[in-house]
Amino acid sequence: MKFTLSWLKDHLETEAPLDDILYALTDLGLEVEEVSNPAERLKDFTIGFVKSAEKHPDADKLRVCQVQTDEGDLQIICGAPNAREGITVVIAKPGTYVPGIDTTIGVGKIRGVESFGMMCSEREMELSDEHHGIIELPSGEVGQRFTDWLAQNDPAKVDTMIEIAITPNRPDALAVRGIARDLAARGLGTLKSQDTVKVPGEFACPISVSIAEDAIEACPVFYGRVIRGVKNGPSPAWLQDKLKAIGLRPISTLVDITNFFTYDQNRPLHVFDADKVKGNLKVHLSQGGEEFEALDDKTYTLDAGMTVISDDAGVESLGGIMGGTQSGCTEETTTVFLEAAYFDPVRTAHTGRALKINSDARYRFERGIDPAWTPNGVEHATQMILDLCGGQASEVAVAGEVPNHSRAYALDTDRVQSLVGMEIPADTQRQSLEALGFRVEGDMAHVPTWRPDVQGSADLVEEVARIASLTKLKGTPLPRPTHEVQKPILTPLQKRERVARRTIAALGYNECVTYSFIDQKTAALFNGGDAGTALENPISSELSHMRPALLPGLLQAAARNQARGFMDLAFFEVGQAFHGGEPGEQHLLATGLLVGQSGPRDVHGGRRAVDVFDVKADAEAVLAAIGAPAKVQILRGASPWWHPGRHGMICLGPKKVLGVFGEIHPKILNAMDIKGPAIAFTLWPAEVPFPKAKTATRPALHLRDLQSVERDFAFVVDADVEALALVNAAAGADKTLIEGARVFDEFSGDKAQAQMGEGKKSLAITVRLQPTEKTLTDEEIEAVSAKIVEKVAKATGGHLRS
Repeated sequence: MKFTLSWLKDHLETEAPLDDILYALTDLGLEVEEVSNPAERLKDFTIGFVKSAEKHPDADKLRVCQVQTDEGDLQIICGAPNAREGITVVIAKPGTYVPGIDTTIGVGKIRGVESFGMMCSEREMELSDEHHGIIELPSGEVGQRFTDWLAQNDPAKVDTMIEIAITPNRPDALAVRGIARDLAARGLGTLKSQDTVKVPGEFACPISVSIAEDAIEACPVFYGRVIRGVKNGPSPAWLQDKLKAIGLRPISTLVDITNFFTYDQNRPLHVFDADKVKGNLKVHLSQGGEEFEALDDKTYTLDAGMTVISDDAGVESLGGIMGGTQSGCTEETTTVFLEAAYFDPVRTAHTGRALKINSDARYRFERGIDPAWTPNGVEHATQMILDLCGGQASEVAVAGEVPNHSRAYALDTDRVQSLVGMEIPADTQRQSLEALGFRVEGDMAHVPTWRPDVQGSADLVEEVARIASLTKLKGTPLPRPTHEVQKPILTPLQKRERVARRTIAALGYNECVTYSFIDQKTAALFNGGDAGTALENPISSELSHMRPALLPGLLQAAARNQARGFMDLAFFEVGQAFHGGEPGEQHLLATGLLVGQSGPRDVHGGRRAVDVFDVKADAEAVLAAIGAPAKVQILRGASPWWHPGRHGMICLGPKKVLGVFGEIHPKILNAMDIKGPAIAFTLWPAEVPFPKAKTATRPALHLRDLQSVERDFAFVVDADVEALALVNAAAGADKTLIEGARVFDEFSGDKAQAQMGEGKKSLAITVRLQPTEKTLTDEEIEAVSAKIVEKVAKATGGHLRS
């Protein structure tokens, strides 16, 4: 949004310096992006008087001029046709930068004659496009700064241009008056009153207006009137200067007036050449396929449902976006139809995007203009047309009615402290809102029609804080009692989650953060994808369901990496998975995935495919870190996406599952395009029992000073007996003395069966005995060994191998 300082002062009575205004604008949320100050750019130019002008001895079109300046007489060579004796000119002395030609003037020779400066044209000083001759001033004191002369005689030429950034929620700041209102509320001046005087109609409007029933929501109100006997042409200098200063090209008085109100009041208008309108005007929705030639000289084919204004011959204007060439105004226009309407922001935005039309009108309508100022806009624009173009105005034709956007919200003056952290007196809060145009009645604040962004009580707090200045907000640390140690903030499960994440990362896994949504087909592979976890409004078909596990996301990440040539992967994620769509139907998981080989290629042959024991060791390390008991059971029977014979469930009994580890089922790998092997583990941190005694200290360290004893046993068992059953039986023989048992050898196959019998195998275990009170005697060791043999025989049906 661009405007000039003088334009701002048309609405704001202020003596505030420019720097204070610029600071306040940014502080109010209207960030200043650019300031163009011609006075600063032209400060080195001064006024001179041409005492004589003689023909150059070697050039017919050049004049050697003696110019009186504040530094004495200077000889300046000039080729302008109006360079002559007795005129007052603008001088650029040596060392002066001339912006129009991007040159710093120096002393030089032109065809053998020295020149000590330059007499400037308006284009060379970037004051206008005029360059047919140098500037001739009607008056001026020799040596006076040219900017001072302009400030007295033509202030528009040195008017400061300000450009601010407008956020989409502040359409009121797309008007110079809206900006002035904010500054007045801040205290930088007084907002000037703006009265609307109705222009009486001298005759009935010959063009009637109507709104089709299907277009009432798209255009709820339409005002218009005919003005005849106008004289169109170049607009007056003051209006052209305002538009040029903000980068607009003056076209004609009628068009310039509509552009003026677009920026002055955020009130886009349109003028039709009434003599070119066939019949009456009607607002309706396009049927689709109509062709429309717009004022940008392009022809557009309309889609169905676009808001258009048509006469009896066809479409004349695209509502809220751009007029058409069929009824466009020219210098020959003598009768105009002035239109002011309110168009729906959403439909305007959709139409503009579909047709790829960008215009000032669309920019404002799609953000929201003040609907209540529609009838006022007709009156103000009519008066300006009569003042600048003459003519007679008809009565106003109206279709529809101004939409009711009135609303009010409770004003709780204490919420500023709780929401923003500022202490602002209640009276000051009310005064700030009233200065912004709100009507405060009791505890209710009625929102002005030009503020569509205010949609609740919290927005009232924002307005109050914005006017008070958020720079006054001081950082205050939260209260912290010094007489006691603060209680931990994290819950035990949150602490466990943090420990699990750090432990898995320390094991060499790379953390992934995947979407909580996956596609239905993948979810179905992991017992998910039902209607209970389906999203009502998914952002894509590949993210349609809540994930039933973390493994699908990790496998998808692995597939993407393998497609890019990364075959050896170690991923993990700690997060929530969902077994239903209701609150609370989620569970915390920690999942790790290994794919490919255990390391890089090695000349010593240390590289191997990852196997189930890799993830078993990692899963046990994580469980130990989060406090799981050391003695657990490894059972089968996990979900179907695990390999049926190469997985294990880590349990504290048959119903208490702490985690699962193993290979991923080949069908899953094939469905997800994973090149194996792929192994994984999934842990349920919440299932690990929490300590019964809550203490901040660690348990005491118990060291044993007695020597342990290890005994080896080899049992002959049936070939289908699992090693775990044997180990558990041996470990349970004497829970006081036996510290651990593990398998160290297996003898099976044809040779084993030849020695031990059909369907038999040999399992060798080592059992570690740790005394606690005294060194074990041979008799005590033999007694424990007998219990071990007895327990194993009872649990597995095996016997000691001879």
